[in-house]
Amino acid sequence: MDGVEYIPKSEAIINKPATSLKGLPYVIVRTYSAGVFAGYLKSRKGQEGTILNARRLWYWKGAASISQLAVDGVSSPDECKFPCEVPQVELTQIIEIISVSKKAQESIASVPIWKK
Repeated sequence: MDGVEYIPKSEAIINKPATSLKGLPYVIVRTYSAGVFAGYLKSRKGQEGTILNARRLWYWKGAASISQLAVDGVSSPDECKFPCEVPQVELTQIIEIISVSKKAQESIASVPIWKK
């Protein structure tokens, strides 16, 4: 209508960036050699950062890349390998930080803890 695209309210809420833990953004962080993590970005200085309630995303199925994972989450949570959450991780050599939608955050949380 009038050149404006209207998004249904439910869809707009689902794709809204996720926050919670004291208002910190929920993100996916890719590092040079430590892998990929999801959690709350507490701080960042250059290529170093602190992630709270961090979960390593070791293997995922149902998302083509971490970009899709950050927007849509995974479609096959039972086939993913995400170990347990740790209270805090200090990461070095951060390559990218991607904001995560509420929908994707809920999807990541739905993945069972992978352990051996």
